[in-house]
Amino acid sequence: MTRSASQSPKSIASAVHPEHLGHVIFIAAAAAMGGFLFGYDSAVINGTVEAIRSRYDIGSAALAQVIAIALIGCAIGAATAGRIADRIGRIRCMQISAVLFTISAVGSALPFALWDLAFWRIIGGFAIGMASVIGPAYIAEVSPAAYRGRLGSFQQAAIVVGIAISQLVNYGILQAADGDQRGKLMGLEAWQVMLGVMVIPAVLYGLLSFAIPESPRFLLEVGRKDRAREVLKEVEGDHVDLDARVAEIEHAMKREHKSSFKDLLGGTVFFKPIVWVGIGLSVFQQFVGINIAFYYSATLWQSVGVDPTDSFFYSFTTSIINIVGTVIAMIFVDRIGRKPLALIGSVGMAIGLGLEAWAFSYDLVDGKLPATQGWVALIAAHVFVLFFALSWGVVVWVFLGEMFPNRIRAAALGVAASAQWIANWAITASFPSLADWNLSGTYIIYTVFAVLSIPFVLKFVKETKGKTLEEMG
Repeated sequence: MTRSASQSPKSIASAVHPEHLGHVIFIAAAAAMGGFLFGYDSAVINGTVEAIRSRYDIGSAALAQVIAIALIGCAIGAATAGRIADRIGRIRCMQISAVLFTISAVGSALPFALWDLAFWRIIGGFAIGMASVIGPAYIAEVSPAAYRGRLGSFQQAAIVVGIAISQLVNYGILQAADGDQRGKLMGLEAWQVMLGVMVIPAVLYGLLSFAIPESPRFLLEVGRKDRAREVLKEVEGDHVDLDARVAEIEHAMKREHKSSFKDLLGGTVFFKPIVWVGIGLSVFQQFVGINIAFYYSATLWQSVGVDPTDSFFYSFTTSIINIVGTVIAMIFVDRIGRKPLALIGSVGMAIGLGLEAWAFSYDLVDGKLPATQGWVALIAAHVFVLFFALSWGVVVWVFLGEMFPNRIRAAALGVAASAQWIANWAITASFPSLADWNLSGTYIIYTVFAVLSIPFVLKFVKETKGKTLEEMG
């Protein structure tokens, strides 16, 4: 599920003004709903952490595993999505993801015990992992070349919007339950309603998948050339030379090298150096602790004395800052380059995390941080999320899509993405225990990784702005 090879000047010129751009935007937005589910699920658990701890009377280590276990499903779903989509199609893969996510939402809202709550989260994670791979691939395959970059950014935009909507819904549900995560609402506890609401975007994702066409690339792979021509006409306009476009895609498919894990081996330490750079980018992106802001922020603020309802509100404002930062990155990533943005972000993240570590080092007074330290922690948390979003949140995915040579791109991207899921799991699973040990010390660890990312980028990461994929080797 890779993009077609470089297009001819004629096809590029004809794609500049597609006749049905509004329809193409709808198609891309529908496919990006998988990203919305990814963001929504990442943040919805934030509102349930303390209720799950109380309901099942579990310690920090067990709680962390329930929260983080969805990431195991994500890794499996992402690893298998490509092969599934190549066998049954991109649309069918989206529909399977929607069904699994719907089942997961219902099961998570009505768990019998802790073990089946964990099971339903794995199922949901698998669905999200599938959607996170299929969405960008499908958008790339149906988008006219002149609009591919902007339409491809829908996925990241959908993720951050999903996070924000999830936080807002959680806040509204908590308000309806009088500020109690275990308060009764519609016959259930508030936290169960929060998880159950995920049914709505899951069903919407499934319904939208019936309203968009199959990828012309897949249609050609299975011999449905006439339908592929119809889809190309639908997304690129009547004036496109459809015979030439079909021939172009078929030629690119025949020339493609199916990269494998063996292609990545070499160098002095198992993998080729460029693969280690990709892994490093993925690990640094997670080891600064960004997902703590979305999985545990409500719990974090409550631990330093913030009222539960206010803690949910601050989680929502953080997600708005995340959207603002993502928009900034989308504006500047092609203007000032990927590497400068990454360095700016590293410096800003280090400052924000360092200030949080300082604020959390103070003892609580009457169960709360002193006023000055409390405000510093709150502002610094927003600064950290802003600088992450305008840099590493977007730039790492851009780098991973561009930096590898053509002959190893697919396999190398798979390894780097897997490293990202594993790093995400490690941070998510370890935070409750680390916070119990020393909250300030935990943030010092994240600060150190933000600082170390600066020399890593300077020494090992090469700028990819303005270079064609072919120039990567």
